[in-house]
Amino acid sequence: MGTFIESLKAKAKSDIKTIVLAEGEEIRSIKAAGIALKEGYAKIKLVGNPDKINMIAKEENIDITGAEIVNPETSDKSGAYADAFYELRKNKGMTPEQAVETMKNPLYFGVMMVKMGDADGMVAGAVNASANVIRPSLQILKTAPGTKLVSAFFILNVPNCEYGENGTFIFADSALNQDPDADQISEIAISSAASFVHLVGAEPKIAMLSHSTYGSAKHALVDKMREATKLAQEKRPDLQIDGELQLDAAIVESVGQQKAPGSKVAGKANILIFPNLDAGNIGYKLVQRLAKADAYGPILQGIAKPVNDLSRGCTAEDIAGVIAITAVQAQD
Repeated sequence: MGTFIESLKAKAKSDIKTIVLAEGEEIRSIKAAGIALKEGYAKIKLVGNPDKINMIAKEENIDITGAEIVNPETSDKSGAYADAFYELRKNKGMTPEQAVETMKNPLYFGVMMVKMGDADGMVAGAVNASANVIRPSLQILKTAPGTKLVSAFFILNVPNCEYGENGTFIFADSALNQDPDADQISEIAISSAASFVHLVGAEPKIAMLSHSTYGSAKHALVDKMREATKLAQEKRPDLQIDGELQLDAAIVESVGQQKAPGSKVAGKANILIFPNLDAGNIGYKLVQRLAKADAYGPILQGIAKPVNDLSRGCTAEDIAGVIAITAVQAQD
């Protein structure tokens, strides 16, 4: 486990938040709950059947003492949650009966816990597809004020790495928006800068990635990243944003000086903004597997309260790390 996530856990301990794990019957979530409780950086609520969760914990020798287990089928808050959900969605055709049925879904129930103030954030996605995690978040919590686009990023912590912020990077969007246009990419860059400051605590240096550097190639994708750079710079002239840049020009100082002389970002980037989801998703998984990097996410940005997705290939330790990230997001 990298020092980055340890520093986040320390920050989470400064103001303990309650995080709900909607996939409470899943063994990796139960193990992650045990880690978070043992290390004391979050209060945990597990959604699911208490008998099943306690049986798994006992069989696997996982101590979840202190965790609250909430069963949507029997919770005394299910009725109030259903009523609130109906009010939120009645203009979309929701009926009271449908709202009651929907609240039996652990993902919807977990997000409603956050909405109603019974938890500060939610983590799910170890067994559910991203769309199933994100849909209730947008329906119930909506977007944060001033946010035009919900996007997703991974935090990569690369061991023994001289690049980025001591080996720490944000890769965006690497999980949600498939083919964002230039304006959307500019919004992803700006949101990622705020996330980087809040989670990493360092100055963001944002590279708008392409297969071209400063016009070395001609293509519509190059034009898109160049336009996205221009828009982001106009919206936030206080941020260090540059592009379009090839990956080596973005993170390797000697290459950056050669390909993009005079750039304040080239060779120093710690936030990598990709032209589309193919590039972002492939990129983060290459670094995770080949460089044996810790990858935390997908972390969602732009939702009114923190809800975070998981890769279905995640480990219990990965989930424990995302719990810490979610707790720190909830402090904001």
